[in-house]
Amino acid sequence: MAEVIETKLPGIGVRYDFRTASGTPVGVLVHRSGRRDLLVYSKKDSAATELTLGLDADDSRTLAELLGASRVAERLAAVQQDIEGLTIDWIRIEPDAEWAGMSLSDAGVHTMTGVSIVAIVVATGAIVAPGASDVLTPGATAVAIGAREGIELLSARLRKASV
Repeated sequence: MAEVIETKLPGIGVRYDFRTASGTPVGVLVHRSGRRDLLVYSKKDSAATELTLGLDADDSRTLAELLGASRVAERLAAVQQDIEGLTIDWIRIEPDAEWAGMSLSDAGVHTMTGVSIVAIVVATGAIVAPGASDVLTPGATAVAIGAREGIELLSARLRKASV
């Protein structure tokens, strides 16, 4: 899969850019209004667009369907049925959160929430299947699995501490 570069555009939305296998730079601009623009950039000048195609919500859904989104949705539905009762979530560890900077053991994550943290994603990569001594690094993202209620408890401890 191609690397996607996300660029936040204040007041406008978010632009996602990637290069196709043939080297053509392509982007999707998601406006705050929900409108999307499909952008095809020049191979010679990646700042210049050769084509901009505005898409409303129906156009976007139709294009996604043609590109195979329904197959992805069907697979996700099948996975959800297989793991009914479990929730998987990616939770950003806020710098001033109650458990930020603590090891999994010191926080008592599993004991307190019943949730398992299956990975901690940091800027340099991921700690897969972290152990008790691994730290809930501020700014990292915890990948957790468990009951919805436990995930909510974990989220509360990893988000900004109450003032």
